[in-house]
Amino acid sequence: MIIAKKEIEVRYAETDQMGVVYHANYLVWLELGRSQLVKELGFDYIDMEKDGIVSPVMEVQIAYKKPFTYGQTATVHTWIEEYNGIKTVYGYEIYNEEGEVAVTAKTWHACVKKENFRPISLRRHYPEWHAAYEKNKKQHSE
Repeated sequence: MIIAKKEIEVRYAETDQMGVVYHANYLVWLELGRSQLVKELGFDYIDMEKDGIVSPVMEVQIAYKKPFTYGQTATVHTWIEEYNGIKTVYGYEIYNEEGEVAVTAKTWHACVKKENFRPISLRRHYPEWHAAYEKNKKQHSE
């Protein structure tokens, strides 16, 4: 199972009036982590989008455990938590510079046709992508 790692330097613009990263900015960080994982698996969302396929977020679950502030470095760890050929659940842990888990999250996605949002099968439309996801999804005995 591949766990992609993406470092993010906290920018001042990402912080709120309390001086900590505003909660919605973590969603952007999750997307950066997801894109890094897809890249490490040898693929690119742009290729799907050229075919008229998009992968919207259907659900998000996130837990904020420790805050980030301007100037800190966050490291997003991303993996494939679950995959069944249609739906993918990505898992995330965001670590602070001390190596502590500051955020945990999951996002649910499906690949759909852009014109009507009908789901497609990765197995049928992108067999190489499907094989990589099958190979790298989390084994729940881990």
